[in-house]
Amino acid sequence: MDLFKAIQELYEEKQRLDEVIANLEDLSQGRALGRPALEKPARKRGRKSMSDEERAEVSERMKEFWAQKRKSQKAPK
Repeated sequence: MDLFKAIQELYEEKQRLDEVIANLEDLSQGRALGRPALEKPARKRGRKSMSDEERAEVSERMKEFWAQKRKSQKAPK
């Protein structure tokens, strides 16, 4: 068997396999038959970010909270 011919046949087989793999991936993702891929809704994880206004409000509330806490700890003594 000619080495060049064997290599050429292997490249052709590789091309056919690449096409089959691509088709199977499309099928598994729902892109076959002109249907769009099914997308899973993106889930947000972690904490919600705050705007500058919200952060300032929380800061004021916490300052008041800790001031009251300090005041109540000094009173019983």
